[in-house]
Amino acid sequence: MNPKVDAFIGRAKKWQDELAKLRAIAFGCGLNEELKWGKPCYQLEGKNLFIINGLKESCAFMFFTGALLKDDRGVLAAPGPNSQSGRWIKFTSVQEIVKMEPVLKAYIHEAIEAEKAGLKVVRKNPAEFPLPKEFQRKLKKMPALKKAFESLTPGRQRAYNIFFSAPKQSQTREARIDRCIPRILERKGMNDR
Repeated sequence: MNPKVDAFIGRAKKWQDELAKLRAIAFGCGLNEELKWGKPCYQLEGKNLFIINGLKESCAFMFFTGALLKDDRGVLAAPGPNSQSGRWIKFTSVQEIVKMEPVLKAYIHEAIEAEKAGLKVVRKNPAEFPLPKEFQRKLKKMPALKKAFESLTPGRQRAYNIFFSAPKQSQTREARIDRCIPRILERKGMNDR
C-alpha cells in the first residue's frame, strides 16, 4: 500500500468509503499502486492500467485502455464523446461497488492480460476528423500557420480540432481559432505552458 494513497483517501471529502472499497478490490489483483495526477493509479510493470477518482456526483473506476475490454455486461462508458481509449464505471455507493466486485475483478484481469499481450487501442488518425471550414480557410491564407499546425503532434492537432469544432456558431468557432493562432505558431498545444 502506498502511503500517498492512504493520505489521498483520508483527505477525500466525498466518496471516502467508496474509494477505499475500490482500492481494496484493486489490491487483490497484484498491481503496483502509485499516486499519479493526484489520484490512485494501478500499474503493471510501470504501465498504467486504471485509476480511481472521486467526482462531484459519483466516484469512478477508469481503465486507460478500456476500449480493449469486451464489456459483456455493458457497464463501461466513454468519459466523453471524443474518448477513444479510456472507459469508466461510475458508482454512488459502496453497495453498488460490492455488487459489481466480480465484474470489476474480471475486467481488471482482462486489462492485465491485454497489457501482457501488448494489445494497443487503434486510435483514429487526426486526419480522419475533418477540420472546421473556418480553420481550413485560415490554413489556406496563412502558410506559416499550416506548417506550424502540421508540425504539432497528432494529439495536439486533435485537441485543437475538437476545441474548434465544438461551437455551433461559425462566429464562435472563428473567435476560438483566432485566440489559438499565436499558440499554434509557437508550436504549442492548447495546454502547454
